[in-house]
Amino acid sequence: MLTRSGEQAAVSIFLLIVACSRLHANKARTPTSVPFDPNLEEGLMESWHENRARKPPPRSRRFFIIVKFIRSRPFFVNTAALLFALIFSIALGAVYISPNNVLRILVEQIPGLDILPDWPDAFATIILRVRLPHSVLIMITGAALAGSGAAYQGLFRNPLADPYVIGVASGAGLGAVAAMALHWPENLLGYYWIPVGAFIGALLTILVVYSLARVGGLVPLTTLILAGVAVGTFTSSLTSFLMLNSDDRIHRALSFLLGGGTMSGWQPVLASLPYMALGVILLILCGHRLNVLQFGEEQAQQLGVSVERTKILIIVTASLTTAVAVSFSGVIGFIGLIVPHLVRMIWGADYRRLIPLSILGGSTALLLADVLARIVLAPQILPVGIVTALAGTPFFLWILRRAKSEVFW
Repeated sequence: MLTRSGEQAAVSIFLLIVACSRLHANKARTPTSVPFDPNLEEGLMESWHENRARKPPPRSRRFFIIVKFIRSRPFFVNTAALLFALIFSIALGAVYISPNNVLRILVEQIPGLDILPDWPDAFATIILRVRLPHSVLIMITGAALAGSGAAYQGLFRNPLADPYVIGVASGAGLGAVAAMALHWPENLLGYYWIPVGAFIGALLTILVVYSLARVGGLVPLTTLILAGVAVGTFTSSLTSFLMLNSDDRIHRALSFLLGGGTMSGWQPVLASLPYMALGVILLILCGHRLNVLQFGEEQAQQLGVSVERTKILIIVTASLTTAVAVSFSGVIGFIGLIVPHLVRMIWGADYRRLIPLSILGGSTALLLADVLARIVLAPQILPVGIVTALAGTPFFLWILRRAKSEVFW
């Protein structure tokens, strides 16, 4: 056995060994000095110049600044674009009126503002009685179609959905052609039977599709789409049959089906504006519910959303808004498909913002399409539905190709 002095010596030796090992470890961790490299400074300067060369040139920086501005101020940008398209639409026509005169004539109508009228009297008549009501009707039609399209895409969680997905357009076309086939007298009352017949046809189509898709107390979205396709095909067949048996009205019927049924004057605007405004406001108020529905019906139900009531509200509101638009402007396709998709790509998928931005964008897009329809083959005026179809078909194919590798949201 070790004596007490031997134990103390052993402990001292052990502590000395531990201290030496720690000192060695600290030296190992201490970085060694790096010898000076005379080429180091030159290499750093070259890499700095290379990184500087990778920065975008001034034009690219301006482009990025513009994109950032557009994305950060969506309502300002869309409102400004809508005003520009409205002035542009009013200015162009068989008689060109400068945008300056258009603005002055419009501002003169505001009470309390006196502007010296140094333009021809015919300009004021053309703008206030012909072009302005036509442009306003086109504008509210585009707003109704784009707002309804955004609501349908959110409800079905499908970027390929549009306002005509449940056969509203086919039903409206059948009602309009049926009204033309009845040979109403050529007066104001007979002229207005066409939009009335289109609205009745669209409304009956909605009721039939909804009743066919209803399963108990529920309305599955898949059966709703299938019922819409079936009823739409049936009404399109009846429309073709009526057109074959009414040769004298076939040109007018084709014009309506191609989106050339836009009526003139302030009467159609005053008749359709209350219904379209009510429908658009209801769709905007449904934005939060549509956001919740993106998680699925079961999750939305657990989060406190009445799924069935929400579906009924959106389907009825969007369909009737579309029916009113089709009744007074004809069958115009792709506005409800293209505009909401573009808005979603630029400003995101929050439906509290997506629906009002789609409404502004739909008005702008349809106004520009109407301008193209008037100037492409001037003085002949193309149906605006042809222009939207020519522009929308390639875009639809692009969406379809993009959606192949994605899950519909």
